Amino acid sequence: MRKLPKSACLSLCATLGLSLFFAGCAKKEKQLHATIDTSMGQIVIRLLEKDAPKTVENFIGLADGTRLLEEGEDVANAKPFYDGLTFHRVIPDFMIQGGDPAGNGSGGPGYTFEDETYTEGEPVTGEIGDQQRAEYVFEQWVVPHLREHRGKSPVEFIANLFGKMQEAQGFEPMYEVEVEEIASALEIEEPLVGRGELINSVDYGTLCMANAGPNTNGSQFFIVTKEGGTPWLNGKHTVFGVVLSGMEVAEAISQVPTGPQNMPEEPVIINSIRVSEVKVKVEDKEKTES
Repeated sequence: MRKLPKSACLSLCATLGLSLFFAGCAKKEKQLHATIDTSMGQIVIRLLEKDAPKTVENFIGLADGTRLLEEGEDVANAKPFYDGLTFHRVIPDFMIQGGDPAGNGSGGPGYTFEDETYTEGEPVTGEIGDQQRAEYVFEQWVVPHLREHRGKSPVEFIANLFGKMQEAQGFEPMYEVEVEEIASALEIEEPLVGRGELINSVDYGTLCMANAGPNTNGSQFFIVTKEGGTPWLNGKHTVFGVVLSGMEVAEAISQVPTGPQNMPEEPVIINSIRVSEVKVKVEDKEKTES
Protein backbone atom coordinates (compact mmCIF):
# COMPACT_ATOMS: atom_id res chain seq x y z
CA MET A 1 0.00 0.00 0.00
CA ARG A 2 1.32 3.43 -0.92
CA LYS A 3 2.13 5.62 2.09
CA LEU A 4 0.94 9.23 2.22
CA PRO A 5 3.59 11.90 2.71
CA LYS A 6 3.86 13.24 6.26
CA SER A 7 2.46 16.63 5.22
CA ALA A 8 -0.59 14.97 3.63
CA CYS A 9 -1.16 12.91 6.79
CA LEU A 10 -1.09 16.04 8.94
CA SER A 11 -3.52 17.76 6.59
CA LEU A 12 -5.87 14.77 6.63
CA CYS A 13 -5.76 14.57 10.44
CA ALA A 14 -6.51 18.26 10.69
CA THR A 15 -9.46 17.94 8.31
CA LEU A 16 -10.86 14.94 10.18
CA GLY A 17 -10.37 16.75 13.47
CA LEU A 18 -12.30 19.79 12.23
CA SER A 19 -15.07 17.61 10.86
CA LEU A 20 -15.44 15.84 14.20
CA PHE A 21 -15.34 19.19 16.01
CA PHE A 22 -18.06 20.66 13.81
CA ALA A 23 -20.15 17.48 14.11
CA GLY A 24 -19.99 17.81 17.87
CA CYS A 25 -21.07 21.45 17.72
CA ALA A 26 -24.52 20.91 16.22
CA LYS A 27 -26.87 23.66 17.35
CA LYS A 28 -29.91 22.93 19.47
CA GLU A 29 -33.05 24.79 18.52
CA LYS A 30 -36.07 25.24 20.76
CA GLN A 31 -39.29 24.12 19.11
CA LEU A 32 -42.90 23.96 20.23
CA HIS A 33 -44.46 20.53 19.72
CA ALA A 34 -48.17 19.81 20.09
CA THR A 35 -49.28 16.25 20.83
CA ILE A 36 -52.84 15.59 19.73
CA ASP A 37 -53.96 12.46 21.56
CA THR A 38 -56.98 10.96 19.79
CA SER A 39 -59.10 7.86 20.24
CA MET A 40 -57.23 6.43 17.21
CA GLY A 41 -53.67 7.33 18.21
CA GLN A 42 -51.33 10.28 18.59
CA ILE A 43 -50.29 12.99 16.14
CA VAL A 44 -47.25 15.12 16.98
CA ILE A 45 -46.99 18.52 15.32
CA ARG A 46 -44.29 21.16 15.23
CA LEU A 47 -45.91 24.56 15.72
CA LEU A 48 -44.66 27.37 13.47
CA GLU A 49 -44.67 30.21 16.00
CA LYS A 50 -42.35 32.40 13.91
CA ASP A 51 -44.61 32.21 10.85
CA ALA A 52 -47.95 32.50 12.66
CA PRO A 53 -47.35 33.88 16.18
CA LYS A 54 -50.94 34.98 16.93
CA THR A 55 -52.38 31.71 15.69
CA VAL A 56 -49.94 29.57 17.67
CA GLU A 57 -50.51 31.67 20.79
CA ASN A 58 -54.27 31.20 20.41
CA PHE A 59 -53.91 27.44 19.86
CA ILE A 60 -51.71 27.01 22.95
CA GLY A 61 -54.04 29.16 25.05
CA LEU A 62 -57.04 27.05 24.05
CA ALA A 63 -55.13 23.80 24.52
CA ASP A 64 -54.19 24.62 28.12
CA GLY A 65 -57.38 26.57 28.84
CA THR A 66 -55.75 29.90 29.71
CA ARG A 67 -57.07 31.69 26.59
CA LEU A 68 -60.61 31.79 27.95
CA LEU A 69 -59.82 32.87 31.52
CA GLU A 70 -61.26 36.19 32.66
CA GLU A 71 -58.77 38.91 33.57
CA GLY A 72 -57.34 38.18 37.00
CA GLU A 73 -58.86 34.70 37.15
CA ASP A 74 -56.71 31.99 38.74
CA VAL A 75 -54.85 29.78 36.27
CA ALA A 76 -55.98 26.83 38.38
CA ASN A 77 -59.46 27.40 36.92
CA ALA A 78 -58.25 26.87 33.35
CA LYS A 79 -60.07 24.08 31.53
CA PRO A 80 -58.37 22.72 28.39
CA PHE A 81 -60.70 23.71 25.55
CA TYR A 82 -60.00 20.86 23.14
CA ASP A 83 -60.20 17.94 25.58
CA GLY A 84 -63.16 15.74 24.66
CA LEU A 85 -63.98 17.45 21.36
CA THR A 86 -64.06 15.51 18.08
CA PHE A 87 -62.88 15.45 14.50
CA HIS A 88 -66.32 16.35 13.21
CA ARG A 89 -65.51 16.47 9.47
CA VAL A 90 -63.23 14.02 7.67
CA ILE A 91 -62.74 13.55 3.93
CA PRO A 92 -60.46 10.87 2.42
CA ASP A 93 -57.51 12.22 0.43
CA PHE A 94 -58.26 15.73 1.66
CA MET A 95 -58.25 16.55 5.38
CA ILE A 96 -59.51 15.96 8.92
CA GLN A 97 -61.13 18.87 10.79
CA GLY A 98 -61.73 19.32 14.51
CA GLY A 99 -61.80 21.78 17.38
CA ASP A 100 -65.50 22.71 17.31
CA PRO A 101 -67.29 22.71 20.70
CA ALA A 102 -70.63 22.42 18.87
CA GLY A 103 -69.39 19.28 17.12
CA ASN A 104 -70.93 20.13 13.74
CA GLY A 105 -68.71 22.85 12.25
CA SER A 106 -70.75 25.80 13.48
CA GLY A 107 -69.05 26.51 16.80
CA GLY A 108 -66.04 28.35 18.11
CA PRO A 109 -64.53 29.95 21.20
CA GLY A 110 -66.70 33.07 21.10
CA TYR A 111 -64.27 35.35 19.24
CA THR A 112 -62.44 35.58 15.91
CA PHE A 113 -59.02 36.83 14.87
CA GLU A 114 -57.12 37.69 11.70
CA ASP A 115 -55.30 35.46 9.22
CA GLU A 116 -51.52 35.10 9.07
CA THR A 117 -51.16 33.99 5.48
CA TYR A 118 -49.10 36.71 3.73
CA THR A 119 -46.27 39.02 4.67
CA GLU A 120 -47.16 42.68 4.88
CA GLY A 121 -47.31 44.46 1.55
CA GLU A 122 -47.73 48.06 0.44
CA PRO A 123 -50.69 50.32 1.40
CA VAL A 124 -53.63 50.12 -1.01
CA THR A 125 -54.73 53.61 -2.06
CA GLY A 126 -56.48 55.49 -4.83
CA GLU A 127 -58.74 54.10 -7.54
CA ILE A 128 -59.30 50.36 -7.20
CA GLY A 129 -58.97 49.82 -10.96
CA ASP A 130 -58.97 46.03 -11.40
CA GLN A 131 -60.48 42.79 -10.16
CA GLN A 132 -57.54 41.73 -8.01
CA ARG A 133 -57.60 44.93 -5.96
CA ALA A 134 -61.41 44.95 -5.94
CA GLU A 135 -61.54 41.42 -4.53
CA TYR A 136 -59.01 42.30 -1.86
CA VAL A 137 -60.77 45.48 -0.71
CA PHE A 138 -64.13 43.70 -0.77
CA GLU A 139 -62.78 40.74 1.20
CA GLN A 140 -60.98 42.80 3.83
CA TRP A 141 -63.49 45.58 4.44
CA VAL A 142 -66.87 45.03 2.80
CA VAL A 143 -67.42 41.34 3.64
CA PRO A 144 -66.95 41.77 7.43
CA HIS A 145 -69.32 44.76 7.33
CA LEU A 146 -71.97 42.84 5.41
CA ARG A 147 -71.56 39.82 7.68
CA GLU A 148 -72.10 42.03 10.71
CA HIS A 149 -75.33 43.37 9.19
CA ARG A 150 -76.54 40.03 7.77
CA GLY A 151 -75.96 41.02 4.16
CA LYS A 152 -77.83 44.35 4.25
CA SER A 153 -75.64 47.38 4.77
CA PRO A 154 -77.17 50.36 6.63
CA VAL A 155 -74.58 52.59 4.91
CA GLU A 156 -76.08 54.02 1.71
CA PHE A 157 -72.81 54.15 -0.24
CA ILE A 158 -71.98 50.52 0.52
CA ALA A 159 -75.57 49.33 -0.03
CA ASN A 160 -75.67 50.99 -3.47
CA LEU A 161 -72.24 49.67 -4.41
CA PHE A 162 -73.10 46.14 -3.34
CA GLY A 163 -76.41 46.34 -5.20
CA LYS A 164 -74.59 47.28 -8.42
CA MET A 165 -72.16 44.41 -7.91
CA GLN A 166 -75.02 41.95 -7.49
CA GLU A 167 -76.67 43.32 -10.63
CA ALA A 168 -73.43 43.06 -12.60
CA GLN A 169 -72.63 39.68 -10.99
CA GLY A 170 -69.03 40.79 -10.62
CA PHE A 171 -66.57 43.31 -9.20
CA GLU A 172 -66.65 45.78 -12.11
CA PRO A 173 -68.68 48.45 -10.23
CA MET A 174 -65.79 48.75 -7.74
CA TYR A 175 -63.15 49.52 -10.37
CA GLU A 176 -63.77 53.29 -10.51
CA VAL A 177 -64.31 53.62 -6.76
CA GLU A 178 -61.42 54.88 -4.63
CA VAL A 179 -60.25 52.96 -1.58
CA GLU A 180 -60.56 56.12 0.49
CA GLU A 181 -64.28 56.39 -0.37
CA ILE A 182 -64.97 52.95 1.06
CA ALA A 183 -62.85 53.70 4.12
CA SER A 184 -64.78 56.92 4.70
CA ALA A 185 -68.16 55.22 4.26
CA LEU A 186 -67.24 52.50 6.75
CA GLU A 187 -65.50 54.96 9.09
CA ILE A 188 -62.24 53.05 8.88
CA GLU A 189 -59.22 55.11 9.91
CA GLU A 190 -56.37 52.62 9.54
CA PRO A 191 -54.94 52.24 6.01
CA LEU A 192 -55.50 49.01 4.11
CA VAL A 193 -52.22 47.16 3.67
CA GLY A 194 -51.94 44.87 0.67
CA ARG A 195 -50.67 41.32 0.54
CA GLY A 196 -46.99 40.60 0.37
CA GLU A 197 -45.60 37.10 -0.17
CA LEU A 198 -47.34 33.86 0.77
CA ILE A 199 -45.89 32.66 4.09
CA ASN A 200 -46.67 28.93 3.82
CA SER A 201 -48.47 26.66 1.37
CA VAL A 202 -51.29 24.37 2.46
CA ASP A 203 -49.23 21.22 1.94
CA TYR A 204 -49.60 17.55 2.87
CA GLY A 205 -49.23 17.17 6.63
CA THR A 206 -49.77 20.83 7.50
CA LEU A 207 -51.91 22.03 10.40
CA CYS A 208 -54.17 24.90 9.30
CA MET A 209 -56.92 27.07 10.69
CA ALA A 210 -60.43 26.42 9.44
CA ASN A 211 -62.56 29.51 8.93
CA ALA A 212 -65.77 30.97 7.55
CA GLY A 213 -63.96 33.48 5.36
CA PRO A 214 -61.13 36.00 5.74
CA ASN A 215 -60.10 36.84 9.31
CA THR A 216 -62.65 34.57 11.02
CA ASN A 217 -60.29 32.21 12.81
CA GLY A 218 -61.39 30.77 16.13
CA SER A 219 -60.72 27.26 17.41
CA GLN A 220 -61.33 24.94 14.46
CA PHE A 221 -58.34 23.47 12.63
CA PHE A 222 -57.60 20.85 10.00
CA ILE A 223 -54.72 18.57 8.99
CA VAL A 224 -54.16 18.04 5.26
CA THR A 225 -54.04 14.38 4.20
CA LYS A 226 -53.96 14.96 0.44
CA GLU A 227 -50.70 13.98 -1.24
CA GLY A 228 -49.38 17.05 -3.02
CA GLY A 229 -51.33 19.38 -0.75
CA THR A 230 -54.22 21.69 -1.64
CA PRO A 231 -52.77 24.68 -3.54
CA TRP A 232 -56.26 26.13 -4.20
CA LEU A 233 -56.42 26.86 -0.45
CA ASN A 234 -53.11 28.76 -0.37
CA GLY A 235 -53.58 32.15 1.26
CA LYS A 236 -57.09 31.28 2.43
CA HIS A 237 -56.07 29.40 5.57
CA THR A 238 -53.30 30.12 8.07
CA VAL A 239 -50.70 27.35 8.17
CA PHE A 240 -49.36 27.13 11.73
CA GLY A 241 -47.89 23.65 12.09
CA VAL A 242 -46.50 20.59 10.34
CA VAL A 243 -46.90 16.96 11.37
CA LEU A 244 -43.70 15.35 12.67
CA SER A 245 -45.17 11.92 13.41
CA GLY A 246 -48.55 10.26 13.30
CA MET A 247 -49.61 10.99 9.71
CA GLU A 248 -50.75 7.38 9.55
CA VAL A 249 -53.18 8.24 12.36
CA ALA A 250 -54.45 11.32 10.50
CA GLU A 251 -54.90 9.28 7.33
CA ALA A 252 -56.72 6.53 9.24
CA ILE A 253 -59.07 9.12 10.71
CA SER A 254 -59.75 10.49 7.22
CA GLN A 255 -60.86 7.02 6.11
CA VAL A 256 -63.45 6.26 8.81
CA PRO A 257 -67.07 5.71 7.66
CA THR A 258 -69.04 8.96 7.59
CA GLY A 259 -72.61 10.14 7.42
CA PRO A 260 -74.12 13.51 6.46
CA GLN A 261 -71.72 16.48 6.26
CA ASN A 262 -68.74 14.09 6.30
CA MET A 263 -69.21 13.47 10.03
CA PRO A 264 -67.77 10.17 11.34
CA GLU A 265 -70.45 7.61 12.18
CA GLU A 266 -68.47 6.73 15.30
CA PRO A 267 -67.00 9.84 17.00
CA VAL A 268 -63.23 10.28 16.73
CA ILE A 269 -62.35 11.89 20.05
CA ILE A 270 -59.64 14.43 20.78
CA ASN A 271 -58.64 13.19 24.23
CA SER A 272 -56.23 16.05 24.73
CA ILE A 273 -53.86 18.50 23.08
CA ARG A 274 -50.70 19.30 25.02
CA VAL A 275 -47.91 21.64 23.93
CA SER A 276 -44.31 21.34 25.12
CA GLU A 277 -41.03 23.04 24.34
CA VAL A 278 -38.32 20.70 23.13
CA LYS A 279 -34.70 21.12 22.09
CA VAL A 280 -33.92 19.67 18.68
CA LYS A 281 -30.49 19.31 17.08
CA VAL A 282 -30.23 21.30 13.87
CA GLU A 283 -27.39 21.51 11.39
CA ASP A 284 -25.14 24.56 11.69
CA LYS A 285 -25.14 25.72 8.08
CA GLU A 286 -22.34 28.26 8.52
CA LYS A 287 -19.93 25.64 9.91
CA THR A 288 -21.00 23.07 7.34
CA GLU A 289 -20.32 25.48 4.47
CA SER A 290 -16.92 26.47 5.91
